[in-house]
Amino acid sequence: MDNTFRSRLLHGELLVGTLITLSSSEVMEILAGVGFDWLFLDLEHTAMDARAAQTLLQAAGGRVDCVLRVPLNDEIWIKKALDTGAAGVMIPQVNSAEEARKAVRFCKYPPVGGRSAGLARAQGYGEKLQEYLDTANEATAVIVQIEHIEAVRNIEGILSVEGIDAIFVGPYDLSGSMGLPGQVEHPEVQGVIERVREACLRMRKPLGIFTISTERALRFIQEGYRLMAVGVDTLLLRQAAVDLIMKIQR
Repeated sequence: MDNTFRSRLLHGELLVGTLITLSSSEVMEILAGVGFDWLFLDLEHTAMDARAAQTLLQAAGGRVDCVLRVPLNDEIWIKKALDTGAAGVMIPQVNSAEEARKAVRFCKYPPVGGRSAGLARAQGYGEKLQEYLDTANEATAVIVQIEHIEAVRNIEGILSVEGIDAIFVGPYDLSGSMGLPGQVEHPEVQGVIERVREACLRMRKPLGIFTISTERALRFIQEGYRLMAVGVDTLLLRQAAVDLIMKIQR
């Protein structure tokens, strides 16, 4: 077995990471060195663009695999994200099998898909173009987010799309689509998340989720989740500061 992020994902390894929202190369250098299996760079809900994301990948220095969440299921955004040298992309709001097929098409080079060839960081700025073209389809992870009730209704169809490597549940947006924004522990929200979990286990598709709680993360791992994003860089920084000041001032 090779040791690419995609291979580890498909073989069911437990991969633990955290969410990166700050465009800080210093923060990235620190987090890249602490032992995470992957880092989840968010281009959807932050001011980060492809240039900033590439700078963070350079700061990581190859010490940890990085997945970029693009803002939408869009050809330009996906090619820019992958050309940074990311190990894969996460695509939000994939609500149907057709949208999943579109994501795969944007991520894969011909004949599998329609991704165009660039001469960017991923391709060694042109020096390693052919090498990259020969390996990228096998090495690039395609992860789609299930974060709308419509996606839950179509989950079996989405899971059946060839080229989708993993499913990642977005519990907060999912709760919002059900008229229960932020109520991720509500029984109805938990019920539809469970439906996604059962479908992924039944169809042997790697499953991931985000949580800010280590206790919930451990529960999710016991339930079969293998792609874990635990915490956010901003909250990790804040909590460390709060813990410090409370210990000194108590």
